[in-house]
Amino acid sequence: MSGCLFDIIPAIDLRDGRCVRLVQGDYSRETVYSSDPVAIAKRWEEMGAKRLHVVDLDGAREGEPRNLEIAGKIARAIAIPCDIGGGIRSRESARSVLDEGFQRFSIGTRALDAEFAGAIFSEFGDAAILDIAARDGMVSVAGWQEQTQVNALDLAGDLDAVGCRRIIFTDVSRDGALSGPNVDAVRSMAQGVRASVIASGGVSQVGDIVALAGLAPLGVEGVIVGKALYDGRLDLKAALEALDAARPRP
Repeated sequence: MSGCLFDIIPAIDLRDGRCVRLVQGDYSRETVYSSDPVAIAKRWEEMGAKRLHVVDLDGAREGEPRNLEIAGKIARAIAIPCDIGGGIRSRESARSVLDEGFQRFSIGTRALDAEFAGAIFSEFGDAAILDIAARDGMVSVAGWQEQTQVNALDLAGDLDAVGCRRIIFTDVSRDGALSGPNVDAVRSMAQGVRASVIASGGVSQVGDIVALAGLAPLGVEGVIVGKALYDGRLDLKAALEALDAARPRP
């Protein structure tokens, strides 16, 4: 494994102000883990997380942020940087989440509009992330409720060319399923773009994280982990220690 930096990024998915997880993006397959997302954020910070990823599930489906008040409380309650996605489909929404204390935001559905996406990457630079979710290689949008015929790798390449600097790549079929990440798809994504890549979906054990960290030389800089942490299958502190132990020493 390379000595490149690689982060384990806990996810906090918000629906109706609560911390939840869905299975494969299905809103009918929801598990509520806490009614106090701020406490959850503080827990991950205390266990050693260097960054958090917040998703506004209501916003993703409805097209504009819906949990901004509680999301902002999360961002302000912790010292580590925090990213957010879900329903950010305008410059105004992007500015609003940055004003709430988030360091970065992601765009997904509106990223299909290359002109809009290019303008966002130009205006916001490193603060803007491209969020690509795919089923069978094709992009899913609108909170993963709508399937397109847009190839995920083609979209990544097109937006890489207009200034995208970072991509969150989720294999929807693996998300929340604890079936292991799609390492091959993550590798293909990283090899096809200059942008950094953050993997998401399927992590269930430390070995999954170590496998993805092995792609760090290709520009894979981290993995977002959700259900495995909340179900107790993966201990964050132990995973961070295992990742550190796997790194070669000079």
